[in-house]
Amino acid sequence: MERLSQIDSPNTAIGANSSVAKQQGGDASAHHNATDKKQPYISHQSDSHGHIHYSDDENAMWQALLTRQAEQIPNRACPAYLEGLTKLNLPTTHIPQLHDIDEVLQATTGWQTAAVPALISFGKFFKLLANKSFPVATFIRRFEDMDYIEEPDIFHEIVGHCPLLTHPAFAAFNETYGKLGLSATKEERWFLARLYWFTIEFGLVGSQPKDRRIYGGGILSSPSETIYALDQTSYAQPETQIQPKPTQQPEHRAFDLLDVLRTPYRIDQIQPIYYVIDELDTLFDIVDSDIMGTVKQAMSLGLFEPTYPEKSH
Repeated sequence: MERLSQIDSPNTAIGANSSVAKQQGGDASAHHNATDKKQPYISHQSDSHGHIHYSDDENAMWQALLTRQAEQIPNRACPAYLEGLTKLNLPTTHIPQLHDIDEVLQATTGWQTAAVPALISFGKFFKLLANKSFPVATFIRRFEDMDYIEEPDIFHEIVGHCPLLTHPAFAAFNETYGKLGLSATKEERWFLARLYWFTIEFGLVGSQPKDRRIYGGGILSSPSETIYALDQTSYAQPETQIQPKPTQQPEHRAFDLLDVLRTPYRIDQIQPIYYVIDELDTLFDIVDSDIMGTVKQAMSLGLFEPTYPEKSH
């Protein structure tokens, strides 16, 4: 899913959820031709009572996605995610209202959601996180985009991320990330993007392979990647035009901040590399480390060679 459209200016429009996709380390250009002719997604506005009205088709999409993921995540998501999902007590037949999510987040970590358009400015994204507000675009994917959507929709935001916003370490990491992003330069943001990508979006947790679980929201909101990320056999899902089939098993690497900041990625395919933290509280250790000093070190060393194939044009 695309997070950042461009990073050429502070006022650039970005995907509602985060700043982490189309930066120097992430490239979505191969996907643009497939979506140029599609109707753009538009977030819903709330009424005078703060209620957002969704159509029957939109609620049916929510139910279909949630039902399918409920079959995948019990033995693959980390325990803290499952605990957060229980706390949220999401409805199965309709899209939840954000104020219901806020009640749980406020009571656990002091966070809340913020309804935003499909695209927001780069600066607004960081400001929201720095103020413990998680941006949520209030639209849901159409059925033709059920398996893959470029923009982060409400299913990705609520099901992928909000359960873990009830966990103190995950919440603190997001807040710190927002504060760092606000003061970072354009080039520093390119490198910070990889930190968010390989943790909040596509992170794994568990030092022992048999105990390894998913905490990244980009994985947990994707039925196919939820299976693939922990799979140690060849991947059987057919290749699609917009999401190429991986050519090998996923590679799990122990989390190293400098390595993460130097690892390029593509947003238009299943990920070939996942970084693994020992436990969720490791996010506290990352927050307490010299992140920006390590960013400067990564900038001086440059990126690793990509492990993914070049895109065909």
